[in-house]
Amino acid sequence: MTTRKILAALIVTFVFSLLLAACASEPEENSDSNSEEGGSQDGDLVIASQADAVSLDPHATNDTPSANIRINIFDNLVTQNEDMELQPALAESWEQVNDTTWEFKLREDVTFHDGSVFNSNVVKANIERILDPDIGSPVAFMYDMITEVQVVDDYTVRFKTEYPFAPLPAHLAHPGGQMVSQELIEEDYAAMENGEDPSNVINLNPVGTGPFKFENWQTGESVKLVKNEGYWQEPAMLNSVTFKVVSEDLTRISELSTGDSHIITPLSPSDVAEVENTDGMKVQRQESSSLAYIGFNMEKEPFDDVRVRQAISMAINKEEIINGIYEGAGIPAKGPIAPGIFGYDEQLNGLEYNMEEARALLEEAGYPDGFSATIWTNDDRQRIDTATNVQAQLAEIGIDLEVVTIEWGAMLDQTANGEHEMMVFGWTTVTGDADNGMYPLFHSENVGSAGNRTFTVDKELDSYLQEARQTADPEKRLDLYSKTQEKLVELSPFVYLLHQEYLLGVRDEVKGLTQLPTQLLQLKNVSLEE
Repeated sequence: MTTRKILAALIVTFVFSLLLAACASEPEENSDSNSEEGGSQDGDLVIASQADAVSLDPHATNDTPSANIRINIFDNLVTQNEDMELQPALAESWEQVNDTTWEFKLREDVTFHDGSVFNSNVVKANIERILDPDIGSPVAFMYDMITEVQVVDDYTVRFKTEYPFAPLPAHLAHPGGQMVSQELIEEDYAAMENGEDPSNVINLNPVGTGPFKFENWQTGESVKLVKNEGYWQEPAMLNSVTFKVVSEDLTRISELSTGDSHIITPLSPSDVAEVENTDGMKVQRQESSSLAYIGFNMEKEPFDDVRVRQAISMAINKEEIINGIYEGAGIPAKGPIAPGIFGYDEQLNGLEYNMEEARALLEEAGYPDGFSATIWTNDDRQRIDTATNVQAQLAEIGIDLEVVTIEWGAMLDQTANGEHEMMVFGWTTVTGDADNGMYPLFHSENVGSAGNRTFTVDKELDSYLQEARQTADPEKRLDLYSKTQEKLVELSPFVYLLHQEYLLGVRDEVKGLTQLPTQLLQLKNVSLEE
């Protein structure tokens, strides 16, 4: 049996099991091979993170540093375990009633941090807010197939979709689908009527149902969360968690070695040996669903010419980047989808490294002597080193690149506005489904902040992506995603660099820590050993 047929069979089995069992079991407790007895039930965990949150409103941003904090404040209807399998969360069970209707049964014992009750009206208010054009949510594309949220009763809600959409439960597990207090949503709307920007109220005091409550945010410095004693599951083991902004890699290493921070994220591959050879700390590794890439602004010359984009792709030696910069912590990418994601095509032929062909394509495009351009990156060491490496590699075919380093929040804004020429960037397929790995990045409806920062506009590509998300048949979806990936290799809006391995630096006293393939840290069952 082919890999594609195996995948199709697995997904059919999964969907069928949803229809029969409706996922009625309780969420699995997070576990970790490093977990041990004897961890303290109290503790104040400090995590040194490279970047500050952009927003603590789940509906306002789609970046990992923000989501890593919010996942502890808010809950989703559906969650994922370490194998990217869907698990109940605020929804106890769900089933597909017909092709365009999903019904979710909600937990009846959940209250928000502000004391308000979680129920069907809350779900309706959250989804309608995400889809409200006045809010301008960058995660609206995740839910824009929903045409109506029906309140059946206090704890039963139905989603009507414009077309059959098999990945809906997975989309509801996305960080953008986290549930915010309805009272806070109403306060935010009231503030908007008085001239304030969307999210201002929520961002100042985010209120969810999660295992930790928001305490304070010192912008550019830290976010502190404290234990939610009234959590609907077992309360967290820690008293508090502080996400400290430490932008420099070597400073994060120092924080870890002195014990000023218990976890550092990310850990640079260049620093793995130092952590492994230092008493009291260790490296924790996690295979990922991510893609590291170089994106082109296809609205700007000369990157509006596919021959230029293909030439650059063929002039970059990915193995040199993986081995020289990532210390082997990753595998070469042929296209946008990582192994293990539904829709991954192991038969895909990417653009191979070929300097001779790259020079020929540049000459054919009218640039026999190359050209000058800028390549943007944020202050991530691997991305800066990648940009510098690519600068040197492309000089061999006459392309003169200037490397520009930009603060993370500014990079998100400016690339969404199309101010860049080339950029070193990344994307994580959070849902485990290729729809999330390609639709936001390449569909013409999503140009800008929703994800399409290359300004890719192609009717054939749009049709593949649209049909794939409207098709219930897993085998047909796999075929459409294969065609999509082949088209994306041809169009080359990205140089598909690698699917990296996530690395954390962790002190030995930290027990029970897990990290999802989406890069998000699971902290509820973390303890600090005395």
